[in-house]
Amino acid sequence: MSSRPDELERPTSSVAPAWLLQRELALCPCGCIGKRSKAGFIDKTISGASSVLRQALFTDDIAAQPGLLQRLDPRVKAITTLAIVIAAAMVRNIPVLVGMYVVALLLAMASMIPVGYFIKRVWLFIPIFTGIVVLPATFSFITHGHIVVPLGHWFGRRVGLTSQGLRSAGLIVIRVATSISFVVLVALTTTWTRLLAALRSMLLPRMFILVLGMAYRYVFHLLGSVTDMYEARKARTVHADNVVRSGRAFVSATAGTMFGKAHAMSEEVYQAMVSRGYTGQARTISAFRIRPIDLAWLTCCAIAIALVLGVDRAIGR
Repeated sequence: MSSRPDELERPTSSVAPAWLLQRELALCPCGCIGKRSKAGFIDKTISGASSVLRQALFTDDIAAQPGLLQRLDPRVKAITTLAIVIAAAMVRNIPVLVGMYVVALLLAMASMIPVGYFIKRVWLFIPIFTGIVVLPATFSFITHGHIVVPLGHWFGRRVGLTSQGLRSAGLIVIRVATSISFVVLVALTTTWTRLLAALRSMLLPRMFILVLGMAYRYVFHLLGSVTDMYEARKARTVHADNVVRSGRAFVSATAGTMFGKAHAMSEEVYQAMVSRGYTGQARTISAFRIRPIDLAWLTCCAIAIALVLGVDRAIGR
């Protein structure tokens, strides 16, 4: 039996084994072959903790971008943001607040922040929660007025959503969303150390800055410990008959251990910060200094706030 020259010269190690070349049977998308296992609540919790860490790292990447707000002094950003939030609290008309929110979106684009990420970061929790809280105020039995969305009769009286209630609820929700948008802009475009230093320069209490600095570091250490504990357990588990039951057993068995570890870790974090010279005063490598771009930003914000309040008063008449 003869062989070709190229087959004789081919090294044996380059030939892949049959089991590696054989295709495996995958799960059918329709679910008729095999069974897809659903992730338990422990898996979801760990994945959520990991996403928090990824978002924090992504925030640092955004703060390092050469955007508009990244080039401003943190003290200037903090002061102007406080003034904008106060101005938003004084506005009484929804169109003016919508205009302020559009300006926040434009600033996010100018600061190289993904618009989708920025919108989700703003609307995911607080504005939606605020809308749920103020939802009862839209009903006619809470806020009397002209019913625009009838919902039937209750004890012989018409019940529905009133225009006055909808306007009040919309005003509160858009005001909260606008205020949070500007605060998130400062948080995303400023590193945590520089932000703490800026807050300290605004004469905030030293203990307040110390608690913020320790909490920021402690949360990420705690998330890392929880992730390590779960991955260690999962690596030593061969098979679990009931994922939910095993997850509950894991939580109940490790709750006390995690509490003690968290208490010890808080002391370790504090000692590590003190040993590195931390005294409650946030310090940065680069010194703060006011530049022409900061003065221009202060001037533009002052003019914009005056214009917003003037337009709001003119519309309200």
